[in-house]
Amino acid sequence: MSIFDIFDKISSNSQSGGGKIEYVIAGLGNPGMQYEGTRHNAGFYTIDMLAEQLGVQINRMKFKGMTAEASIEGKRCLLLKPNTFMNLSGESVVQALEFYKLDAKNLIVIYDDISLAPGKLRIRRKGSHGGHNGMRSIVDLTGRDDFPRIKIGVGGKPHPDYDLAKWVLGKFSKEDAEKIKISAENACECVKLMVQEKTDEAMNKYNS
Repeated sequence: MSIFDIFDKISSNSQSGGGKIEYVIAGLGNPGMQYEGTRHNAGFYTIDMLAEQLGVQINRMKFKGMTAEASIEGKRCLLLKPNTFMNLSGESVVQALEFYKLDAKNLIVIYDDISLAPGKLRIRRKGSHGGHNGMRSIVDLTGRDDFPRIKIGVGGKPHPDYDLAKWVLGKFSKEDAEKIKISAENACECVKLMVQEKTDEAMNKYNS
């Protein structure tokens, strides 16, 4: 570790009240205005909402992503929006975990799921990437799949032949956007429970 890394770590741990980072909360998506409001950015949207609730701004570029530090139920957390584009999300997440010397179990990932209808949530303690490219990157680069995640339903393709990339990069209808807002609010409440090691309670309360 260079002197610059040491200084950065001291600065990071003293920011916004100080204390060692205990959890990385990563919301997945694609950077850029053209991707705002798309299905694939449900994770970004949720992290932004969580930051707003906590009174912090995700405006610091670090770990190949935009970050903010916040206290969630007494736990020091890093809010992370990987800036690598979805398929390389693991590069950002791994850097954060390694920097803070955190186990993968101290990672919570929030992302879109086309197998769930808009408005539905699914909390899991572990599992495969399920074909989601952002999760695939995280699983491949951490070598782990035993980390908790929150899946936000965005709805499936209108018909089997519909192009998947076009679907996930498409924007929500007004009706579905309202449902996603409720899902994101519930996901934020899940995070608050999960950092207190109340994942079972989150699952029982919010799993669809």
